[in-house]
Amino acid sequence: MSSISRVWTASDLCAPGKSADVLRIPYSTTRSAYGCLPIPFINVRGGDGPCAVFFAGNHGDEYEGQVVLRELAQELEPEKLRGQVLLFPSLNFSAVHNGSRVSPLDGGNLNRLFPGNPDGTPAEMLAHYIAAEILPMADVVIDLHSGGRSLDFWPCAVARYGDGHTDIEKRNVELLRAFGAPISYLTTGKAGGAGTTLAAAAQSLGIPAIMTELGGAAVIRQEGLRIARRGVRQVLAAFDIIDLPADNVSSSTQFIRMDSRRDTIYAPVAGLFEPLVEPGDDVAAGQTIGRLHDIDDCLRTPMEVTAPCPGWLACLRSDTSANHSLH
Repeated sequence: MSSISRVWTASDLCAPGKSADVLRIPYSTTRSAYGCLPIPFINVRGGDGPCAVFFAGNHGDEYEGQVVLRELAQELEPEKLRGQVLLFPSLNFSAVHNGSRVSPLDGGNLNRLFPGNPDGTPAEMLAHYIAAEILPMADVVIDLHSGGRSLDFWPCAVARYGDGHTDIEKRNVELLRAFGAPISYLTTGKAGGAGTTLAAAAQSLGIPAIMTELGGAAVIRQEGLRIARRGVRQVLAAFDIIDLPADNVSSSTQFIRMDSRRDTIYAPVAGLFEPLVEPGDDVAAGQTIGRLHDIDDCLRTPMEVTAPCPGWLACLRSDTSANHSLH
């Protein structure tokens, strides 16, 4: 298998100034034998300094980050930067256009495909290009997510922690502090994407990287926008890429350790889930946190769902019917 990416761009990513262009992923179809899929990006480079790379639209139905990076692209000017900012506001572009978590072209869940395959599907080729060509440029990486159609999160930031990479884990903690979300999770990620996520790919290169969960249910919430707007600018200021007035800085965050496999509650049977708690609520061990209504037997008493341990509800499935999980 070749290690050379087939993805390309006409832009010089090291050129000073501000430019907007696209990555081009070869995609041959009946109507376009030599067609390409465009992945838009904005490159803003000022004087010497660090490089920050921010992503949104990794999943196409997660919207707060997409809005915030578009706003940031319009705001940043090279003469006010010490360094470089690369913005990818619609990374999984076909999924963004489709309003779906995964690409409608190849079913690619981009955040489960890293480090990718240069000769694979379009999503695999994109993951490889990002891992091989873009991430090595970065001094800091942020991947802005929300819960999408299936989940509703209390807004938070997340970093991988606990896999033995002590130095990068410490840097990730400092990055979480700089971002300043109300809640910051430290997780191994073993129940999610583990080593196949964009953040994991960055961490494997020794680059501090965090992701967010800014809301969910495939809607845009002002609280998530506010956290992301402030957070990305605070990170740029922390890396001395931009100046930020002191009264605009808020780095207070509460750290929580999360073992996803232990702390996720799955419905044992299909049904209609009636939540009795909301994301952000404290729960006690044994507390009834919801009821599961049988959709076939209307006379059956609803099954009570209880918390196995004390904790804090991070997210809730936003779809009411069948096969639900709490976190």
